[in-house]
Amino acid sequence: MTTLHNPKTWDISDSDNDGDAAQGDLKCTSRAKLALAPPRSDGYERPSPKTKRRSQEEMDADKEKARERKEARERRRAAKELEKEEKRKQQQKRKEAAEHLNSLKPENCLKCLTVCIDPALLQQEGSDILLGTLSSCEWRYSIEQQQLPNSITWTRDLPQQGEDGGATVEEDQVVQVLGATEFLDMVITVKKTIDSEGEDSALSRNAVKVVTLLVTESQPDYRRCGHETIQSKYGVENLDVDEVLVYLQLYKNMSVVFLDGWQEVTDHICMVTKSLSKRPLKLLTDKAELPFCVDGSWASGVRVEKDGSGLKQVWSKQIQQLNRVSPAVASCVTAAHKSPQLLLQAYQASGSEEDKKRLLADLVVKSEGKDRRIGPEISARVYRCFTTQNPELVLD
Repeated sequence: MTTLHNPKTWDISDSDNDGDAAQGDLKCTSRAKLALAPPRSDGYERPSPKTKRRSQEEMDADKEKARERKEARERRRAAKELEKEEKRKQQQKRKEAAEHLNSLKPENCLKCLTVCIDPALLQQEGSDILLGTLSSCEWRYSIEQQQLPNSITWTRDLPQQGEDGGATVEEDQVVQVLGATEFLDMVITVKKTIDSEGEDSALSRNAVKVVTLLVTESQPDYRRCGHETIQSKYGVENLDVDEVLVYLQLYKNMSVVFLDGWQEVTDHICMVTKSLSKRPLKLLTDKAELPFCVDGSWASGVRVEKDGSGLKQVWSKQIQQLNRVSPAVASCVTAAHKSPQLLLQAYQASGSEEDKKRLLADLVVKSEGKDRRIGPEISARVYRCFTTQNPELVLD
């Protein structure tokens, strides 16, 4: 009977010589090396039976998905960059607003003001007091010819805008320094103009500029000199001077201030300069569209938040602006009609004019004492306030 052996098993009998044993070992080693040998270097490799070749459609779909993922990443990156740029712009705007607000403070506005002095004033005795005071305060001043003789004006440097630098604007205040003799000469000229009903071209009204005449050298000040002295020396009566002062104020937009010497003139110039430095911030804070919405205890104001909280209190404050309308009455009206629009709708739904006037009359006002009705008088006043088309109508 024939016996089958495993092909990987080598049986060597005792009768085999050493050469046959060595040859068997060599064949076994060669077969094992052949099984563990790396792929062929010529690039040919037998495909694995488990590997499936992808179709062109699948490869194109994978490329499309990869492209979409790349575009999505780019969109997210662009959105982040846009968000960063928007935040940067907002921060820049807040910074510029803060810088602008800081520049409006009086101590910073003083640095932007320049006092412009007419050279003719420097020829007067005592004018060095003004220059010394301006220098000690470290305020800017310039000596330049003015349109009005012996006058002082002010200019303000605006914040720098672009590469052209900041602009300079002229303030509306003008101060003219006159001696008493020059002032009385002007009074005589103006009095003749008034009597002749003519127009003095030298004193034409300037709607833009506010002119102040500073009269120095008290003698001969009409307030201190006797009636006979002025009349005999200048031919001007005190009544004529008063008439000229009123005329200058009403028709020429000029006011007259009598001062003793250059020290008082200097004090007046410093006062005007400080007032001009406070003007920009004051103009900014005075811009209030709804005064009853101002936040502050001094104005009994109410803050309205972004979510609308506070509007009910504003509605109540608006009604309290009417005469003899107490907070209790206003609260009663706002409780019955939650908003001005609802109150107007109630007026429209009422029948006759008398019914509209008495719409709020029977509302009960609760107080610490006893309850009472609003009454027809207040009800009619509220109706006229919210429905009239005449801005000159007197509510009471």
